[in-house]
This record gives sequence, structure tokens and C-alpha cells, in this order.
Amino acid sequence: MSKFYFTFLLVLVAAHAFAQKYKVAGLVKDENGKGIPGVIIQEMGTNAKGITNDQGVYQMYVHYGNATLIVDFEGFDKVKREIHGIGTQNFILKSIGKTKPATIVGSRNLKTRSEDLTSPVEIIDVKKIASLNGQFDLTQLLQFVSTSLNSNRQIGADGTDNIDQVSIHGMGPDQMLLLVNGKRRHQSALINLSGSYGRGNSSADLNTIPVAAIDRIEILKDGAAAQYGSDAVAGVVNIILKETTNGFSANANAGIRKAKYNRDSSFVDGLNYNANLNYGAVIGRKGFINVTADYNFRNHTNRSNTQPDSIVRKQFGDPRVYNGSITFNASLPINENLEIYSFGGYNYRQTESFAFSRTLLKKDSLYKIYPNGFDPVISRNIEDRAATVGVRTKWNGFNVDVSNTYGFNKFHYKVNHSLNESFGKGTPTSMDAGGFKTNQNVTNLNLSQFYDDILQGVNLAFGAEYRMDWYNIFSGDYFSYRTYDPLKPTGARGFRGYSPAEEISKKRYNAAGYVDVEAKISKRLSVSAAGRYDYYNDLGSAVSGKGGLRFNITNELTLCGSYGIGFRAPSLAQQYFSNATVNPTTAPLNIPTEKVIARTGSEVLKTLGIPDLKFENTQNASAGLTFSPDKNFSVSVEGYYIKVQNRIILAGPISQNDRLVGPGLQKLHIDEARFFTNSLSTSTAGADLTIKYGAELGAGKLNIAVGANYNTMAIDTIKTTERLEGKQASYLNRRERYFILSAAPPTKVNLTLDYTVDNLTFMARGNYFGKMELINNYFGQLDKTGKVYTEKDYVDIYKPVIQTDVSIAYKFDEYLSFAIGGSNILNVYPTMSKPNKTISGGAWDSVQMGNNGAFFFAKVFYNF
Repeated sequence: MSKFYFTFLLVLVAAHAFAQKYKVAGLVKDENGKGIPGVIIQEMGTNAKGITNDQGVYQMYVHYGNATLIVDFEGFDKVKREIHGIGTQNFILKSIGKTKPATIVGSRNLKTRSEDLTSPVEIIDVKKIASLNGQFDLTQLLQFVSTSLNSNRQIGADGTDNIDQVSIHGMGPDQMLLLVNGKRRHQSALINLSGSYGRGNSSADLNTIPVAAIDRIEILKDGAAAQYGSDAVAGVVNIILKETTNGFSANANAGIRKAKYNRDSSFVDGLNYNANLNYGAVIGRKGFINVTADYNFRNHTNRSNTQPDSIVRKQFGDPRVYNGSITFNASLPINENLEIYSFGGYNYRQTESFAFSRTLLKKDSLYKIYPNGFDPVISRNIEDRAATVGVRTKWNGFNVDVSNTYGFNKFHYKVNHSLNESFGKGTPTSMDAGGFKTNQNVTNLNLSQFYDDILQGVNLAFGAEYRMDWYNIFSGDYFSYRTYDPLKPTGARGFRGYSPAEEISKKRYNAAGYVDVEAKISKRLSVSAAGRYDYYNDLGSAVSGKGGLRFNITNELTLCGSYGIGFRAPSLAQQYFSNATVNPTTAPLNIPTEKVIARTGSEVLKTLGIPDLKFENTQNASAGLTFSPDKNFSVSVEGYYIKVQNRIILAGPISQNDRLVGPGLQKLHIDEARFFTNSLSTSTAGADLTIKYGAELGAGKLNIAVGANYNTMAIDTIKTTERLEGKQASYLNRRERYFILSAAPPTKVNLTLDYTVDNLTFMARGNYFGKMELINNYFGQLDKTGKVYTEKDYVDIYKPVIQTDVSIAYKFDEYLSFAIGGSNILNVYPTMSKPNKTISGGAWDSVQMGNNGAFFFAKVFYNF
């Protein structure tokens, strides 16, 4: 047997030596002629590879005389080259800092790079920052890297605890469009209802895409409805998936929080661990497939032990999350003019969060079930899947891209450690509460051609899009929503389930066409113009337009600006979501009344005179200057203005006590009604500042990056219907207005320093969050003496704070690297309030850096 293994080994070695018969050697250097050590040169489609020494010299054996070599090194553009039988292959790598990676978002020109655009685009190298930061999921990673983007993780906000809302420049989460590889991504089925940022909005769920699957992220910080259609009011986030083909890589991350204000006095809590595996391989000669599998677990935190005299929640903190994903990206060129591509993924998330604490009186027949009170646990099973299939080809000089993208999201509630008090003895303590789901299918046809013989170059693009959307609400089991005793609360405590009366299934379609022109008038001046026509079968038509220019004042100083008009279509969830809560009666024979969120076209809205939803109308303007004297230094400042009219809000409540419409609500047995309506006009203005500097320092390289955002929003008007004229305070009270106005801190500043010497990298970062104000539960209430609370009592002021992060990373060789560090190492918290005042039920609402304190982590990376 041993002879067999020995013979088999000799055969393998001989075959390997025979297969790798062409010797290739050379030098890999940067633009300054300096050799780059540690660069891996790989033969495409095989395991053959070489690595440069300290002088940048390499030597290797390849399988074929026409082999293609891939040189991909962090900080430089990737190079692919066929050797054509030549044994000496030298490479000059261009640094990303000089050339910048090609961008998709904001342009249809396949040759355009970010420095050619008329609108500002921020490019984030996810591969680099993920290794140095303590955030394991995408939304929180972006929250502490980009100053123009905000994502405050919500606590105590029902389903919003599980879908991190993301916005650009403090606009609504549904006013930002998400693309993946340039294709529209579907939204979550969840609509935010609790007192939190993004109330009344639906948004895409970025955390369905694992960080390990992403190459870079492009943030277009300007309205782009004329280019991409609805939702691109404040800007666009474009996620570019990895295309690497270097075999397997694995990553394991673990971290834990320093537990302050924990009720059980634990020193730590909130264990978070993440593991992922990425595999990239060549398909055929020039195709690729890249697959990522990712698992992330995050345990509860508890920050409820702040003031013993003010406890409304025994459990207040992050939910427990089990999150698993698989993502793929692939391309297969058939010939020089035809390429088939596909990408997508599947995500499943199970979460558990605590509702407000409950107690039962000793005389209650159910007291024995929870003699010490209970904290209902709301569980959500969230399923998300997406897939795109497309073809790129050429036709009559045009680059043609035809694709179809399908997306699905399902949000399913379950309630545990609860009861249906109205059922009495025998009540179940766990119930299925129903939920909602959404589907989207988008078919695109895009054509573009670059004319280098017109002016200094003109790119013409045009195309069409056909989109279908579906929205469904499905009911839970009858214990979760039914009332058995009208004198007692109905349904599951903690979260009432959806009933058959709330079930609905709706769909709509949207057809659109666009034209997009980018022209270089001279060596210094470029202009762009885009127009788009959209038709919705239930809303009618909308026209969008945008124009921009870019002028190189000097070789180092550039001016750019744009202006556009656009729209946002209401989501199907905003049109058709409904929910009812039954009020206990005072007598057994009384007919219970309900507090409702009424859907479009319902009898409730007809009674109130609320019209069907229509488009939001938008205007965007931006202007900026960029100064870049060399590849090591750049500074840019961009101002922006966003005007939204007919902005959709969740209005109300309107009470049956109202003199005009109250009698109509009483006939419908409605106590209070809320509804979605186009009532708000807002104006947002601000500026983004970005400074980047790199220099050789001692034996290493120092990089300094400064990002700053100043943002202000004003509510211009609140329109009511004729029947509810003068009731602006009922439509949107001061508390709800502050939630809209405080979606982002007025000032956010990020200072990051990283220093690399040999294989060691140090990173230090400070994030400054400006002062924020929110209205608490004392608004409109009386104090113990019977006096109305003053503004000083009901305005919670969160003072400016700074979060400090540090990390150290060490690369042992081309295979293994390691990092340790901490986020918020000084354990800073926002200004404390009182739990009985905040809408979250904790000592803080979800503002600034959040209220979980310090987080310490370790990361290991291994390339097979």
C-alpha cells in the first residue's frame, strides 16, 4: 500500500512538472519605478503562481505558451496579460489613488471614471476597510466610514430593530436607491411604523449582502431620478461585488461589548461573531465566478439599568440575530462580442427582540403564568433572495446590455413568552403573528456608444425598463389577533398579529424609457444631460430631467455642478398596508373601537376625505470644487440642495372627537385613524468636505483622510385636505417633525489615520456626531402638579460626542493576516434621558453612535 502511495505521489509530481513547462520571470514595479514586494502573479485558470521578492522580481512556470497572467495587488489596478510565448514579463502597476477605479453609478459611459463625473461620487474600498474596522455588517461599517451616509441602529422599534435604515444626507430611507452591480435592488417588505427614524418608509436591506462579497461601494451624492427612476431622490448606493479568481479565502471575526448599565452586572455582553468563505475561479479562458458564504451571530445587549425609579423595560438593547447569506457573481464571455453574466444571493435571518415589560395583577386568572411579570419576545424570520441574469453584446457599434433582475423579501413575525389575555386560561404563550412579503421583477435594455469623432468625445446612451411589483400581507393564527373578552386587551401581548381583515395582495407595473448624453466639449469642459419618462398603471406618468457640467479650471482645480427634477413613487406598502388595534371596552355589550392605520381607498379614508397617494416631486442641485495637485493630496467640497414636495408621511392620529369628521369615524367604530398622505414639503441643504493625504513617513506610508458633512433640513409646509383644514398639528405633531428633522446629525466629521510599515498597519479614527434634539413623551402631557410640561422638559438634547476607534493589523505572509482593535474604546454614550420619557423605552433614543458602548474585536484572514 505504501508503494502505491509513493508511486502515485511521483506521478502527481511528474505531471505537475510536465504541465508547468514554460518559464516566466520579470519585474513588478510602481509608476515611480520602485519594485513592489509581495505581489502574487497567477496564471489564469490554474494554480500556478509566483511572488515578488524585496526588489519586485519574480519567477514562475506556467502551463501554456499563451497563458494569461493576473497581477492583483491591494492599492493598485488589476492587470491581465496574455504572454504570447514571451518569457520575460514586466509589469508597471498603476496605483488606485492616481487612476481611481472605474465607476458605474452616475454614468452610462463605459470608459468614465469618477474624476470625469459631473456629480460627486464617493468610492469606498470595502476590501481594505473591512480588515481594519470593528463593524461586521455592511450598514454599520458605512455608518462609521462615510459622513454623508447615516444608519443609526434602532432599538425598541418593532421590525425596524432588524432592518437598519440607511439614508443619504438625512433624507428618508426610501429616498435612496440601492443598486448591485448597477442593477436596481428590491426593497424590504417591512414598513417602519414605530417611533423611529424612517417612520412610514420602506427601504432596501443592505445587510442581506455580506461584506466579504463586496469589492467596493460607490455613493452618488446627488439626485438621479432622470438616470435611474424612482427612489433616487437623495442619491444612489451602488454595491460592486467581487470578481477575484484567486481560489479560497476565509475570514473569522469575533467581538464583544463592554457592558455598562447591564441589569445582571455582567462585565461584557453582545457577543458578535462572523465567519465567511470566499471562492473565486476562472470559467473558460476569460470568465469568472466568485461565491461568498457568510454567517453572522449577534447576541443581545441590555442597557436598561440606568435609573431604578424609571424602568419601563427590563430588557433594552440590541436584538439577538442569526444571519446567514450566500452571494455569487459570475461572467462567461462566449466570444469577443458576447458575454453572459449573473449575480445574486440568498439571505435568511432570524431575530429575537424584547417588547416593553408587562405585569399582571395577582387577582388576574393568568397571574400564575408570569408571577414576576414578563417581557414578550418578538421573533422575526426574514427571507431575502435576488438574482440577475443578463447578456452584454455589441450591435451596430452600440454596447448592448439586456438583463432581468428578480427580488423577493418576506418578513414573518412570531411572538413568544406572551399570551392572549382576552382568551383567559389555556392561552398559548407562543403565536404566529403573520407578516408581509414583496416581490419585484425588473427587465432592462441599455444601449450606449462612444463617438470619439464628435467634439472631444460624446457618449450616447438610451434604453427602456419594465418593472413589476407585488405586495402581500398574510395573517397569523387566530390567538395572535382575536378578541375573546372585549374587556381585555386583544391578541398577543407585545405584538398583535395580522388578521384576515388586513390580508391583501396587490401588484403594479412601471414602464420607462430614458436617454443620456455625456459630451466633452473641450479638454477642460464636459457636460451631461439625461431625461426619463415613467408610466405607472396606478399612478400615471412622470418626467425627470438632469443636466450637469464639469470644468477643469486648471490641471489641479475642477468645478462641477448639476441640477435636476425628479420624482418618487409611493411604495405598495404605503398604499396598501393596514393595521388595527382593538380597544378594550368598559362594558361586555359595548362594541369595541379600533385604532387603525387605514389603507388607500378604505372607508376610513373616504370618511376623512384623504385622496389616493401620488408621486413625490423633487428638485436637486449640487456644486463642488476639487483641488488635487498630485496623487498624494486632494481636497473637495460639495454643496447640495434637495427640495421635496408632496412628501409622503404617516399622518395622524385623527380622533373620533374631531368636530367635523368624528361622527363619521364613530359610525365605523374607529377611535383614532392614521394614514399615508402626500402632505409634506421639505428643503434640505448642506455641504460635504473630503480631504485625503498620503506621504512616506520613516520606513512606512501614512494616509490621512478627513470627511465632514454639514446638513440642515426645514419643513416648508404641511398640507391638509379641505375636510381637515387647519389640522396640521394632528397630521404631523412637533414630535414627529423632530424625527424627520433629526434623521442625521447636523454635523458629522470623520478623521482617519492609517500607517503601514512593512507588514504592520495601525489605524486610528475619530467620529464626531453633532448635537441632536428629539421630543419626548412629556410633550403635551401634564406634570404631577397638573401643569403642562414646558419645552425644557419635553425636548431631549443629545450633546455632541466623539467615538474613538483603533486597530492593529499584521500580515504574516501572502496567506495569513490578523487584526485586533476596538470601536468606541472610551466607552462613550449619548446624553442620558429617562426611560419613561423616550419613545424607545430606554434611557436614549437611537441617535449618534448608538447606546451599546465599547466593542473589542479580533479578525483572522487566510488565503488558501
